[in-house]
Amino acid sequence: MGKLKRGNIYSRIPAIKDKEIFQALIVNKKLKIEWIISKGQVTEKGRWLKEAQDEWVMVLKGEGKLRFCKDNQLIKLKAGDYVFIPANTAHRLDWTSLCEKTIWLAVHS
Repeated sequence: MGKLKRGNIYSRIPAIKDKEIFQALIVNKKLKIEWIISKGQVTEKGRWLKEAQDEWVMVLKGEGKLRFCKDNQLIKLKAGDYVFIPANTAHRLDWTSLCEKTIWLAVHS
């Protein structure tokens, strides 16, 4: 049986340097919820990300652009926007703001 867990997603946002920061908030057999912090980071050129699980991603603060391999679709996301990415969908992070941190909430299931 799980135990009650609470927190504030904005309470401990670290400084960011060269790499995106990933922090798992909840992890169990069926679900992973994490926040990701970006500031100017992008996916390495020529690399596509493919998750084995479905992924739902929301921008809580800032903005970013995701590109999808299948049709080269580019989706710009700003605070409040979300996208559902089915398992094994090739995608990449094409842009995040250099001026402010972008805080993402990702749910994997």
